[in-house]
Amino acid sequence: MYQQRLPIILASKSPRRQELLSAMNLDFKVVLKEVDESYPEELLPAEIAVYIAEKKAKAFDEDSKGSIIITADTIVAYNGEILGKPEDAHHATEMLTKLSGTNHQVYTGVSLICNGEMRSFYDTTEVFFNDLSPEQISYYIKNYKPMDKAGAYGIQDWIGMIAVKKIIGSYTNVMGLPTEKLYKALADQNWTV
Repeated sequence: MYQQRLPIILASKSPRRQELLSAMNLDFKVVLKEVDESYPEELLPAEIAVYIAEKKAKAFDEDSKGSIIITADTIVAYNGEILGKPEDAHHATEMLTKLSGTNHQVYTGVSLICNGEMRSFYDTTEVFFNDLSPEQISYYIKNYKPMDKAGAYGIQDWIGMIAVKKIIGSYTNVMGLPTEKLYKALADQNWTV
């Protein structure tokens, strides 16, 4: 069982990640830094998620003395195409239209850094979507906030209730933080101040 001995800093503005850490009964604070999220084109989806999570963690290297910093990055991959956060409503419509009636993969890379030492991992979930009508897509985009979500959707939102036929893998991974693997990583680490 994990017993928190060090302060935890979540380096993410994602409300979903904050909710998940709270649900894990972890005591944490949120600290944000702007980080360039570009990546080398030749990387595979899982490598991209880890690469960006590690980039975010490196920005906190000097702040990691005596604290565990958690960073994460989630991407959606459809037929080899990376679907990041949509730029506008039209872009969100394009993404959700692609995902309608098909399956895609969600990758989340996570990095933990403490006292300059970094450990990273990723998780993958296969998500199967029902067919979505143009009206359903339009309703979702107008009434929810898909612009801050990879693939233009949140599994915990209304669209997740009607579109997701099944998943293979971690539900929390699709939300943006694979809590099962995070808990194990925290419990397995032997960080001291």
